[in-house]
Amino acid sequence: MSPQLTTLLTQPACLAALCLLLGLMVGSFLNVVIHRLPLMMQREWEAQCAELREETLAPQETFNLAVPRSRCPKCGHAISALENIPIISWLVLRGRCRGCQAPISPRYPLIEALCGLLSAYAAWRFGYTPMLAGALLFLWAMIALTFIDFDTQLLPDDITLPLLWLGLLFNLGGYFTDTGSAVIGAMAGYLALWCVYWGFKLATGKEGMGYGDFKLLAAIGAWFGWQLLPLVVLLSSVVGAVVGISLIVFARHGRNAPIPFGPYLATAGVIALFWGKSLNQLILPGA
Repeated sequence: MSPQLTTLLTQPACLAALCLLLGLMVGSFLNVVIHRLPLMMQREWEAQCAELREETLAPQETFNLAVPRSRCPKCGHAISALENIPIISWLVLRGRCRGCQAPISPRYPLIEALCGLLSAYAAWRFGYTPMLAGALLFLWAMIALTFIDFDTQLLPDDITLPLLWLGLLFNLGGYFTDTGSAVIGAMAGYLALWCVYWGFKLATGKEGMGYGDFKLLAAIGAWFGWQLLPLVVLLSSVVGAVVGISLIVFARHGRNAPIPFGPYLATAGVIALFWGKSLNQLILPGA
């Protein structure tokens, strides 16, 4: 490799640009995960229920994150590689299917852009270090969990549990916190919301949140340690309260309609990744 190319690749701006492109491509894949993973879970549950009833389900088309090819839900038009370029294809197609002109949700390019920008900022922030690899994996998982929870009020174990173990793995090297704080953070994160869940249920007879929220906070604790958990809970609660009240007041959202908590935990987790320690000293001095 030439000295000029080596110098270029070691520049923060170059790394940020590379991670921007990588993030855009990963964002396109996350759109598939967000759409398909809940459907895959539903198929698995249906198969388990049929097995318990000793029934045989009719053969179904293979359906996973790779098969079948992405296609328009209205007309079945298979999306080609040129129609799947992050952001650009949506703009060229003017947000409509080439086959039937049905509108394509702007959420797809927005998720790609969000993933790309967060990935670029992570590259700028962490540079050529193992922390960048961890930050990217954490961010991509947060994006997927946020939109899956918005759509279905589910936080899949297929994402939250590997995320928890990855946090502990990275912190064996002390990259985000020390190993002891990570282990205690995982336990404290789970137990904190578990206690809230049962306290609310005993007081009202209703379930205030799902078990996926426990696992997500446990994963965040595994990444950043128990010291940042109060900040994460505080931030997620404030953001959740503001959004919930806004939905009730401005969007006529029913007071009894459930509001997913996972997106606010994920948002707080991203804030903790980038600015957690500084905010902890500012909001909770001495923590």
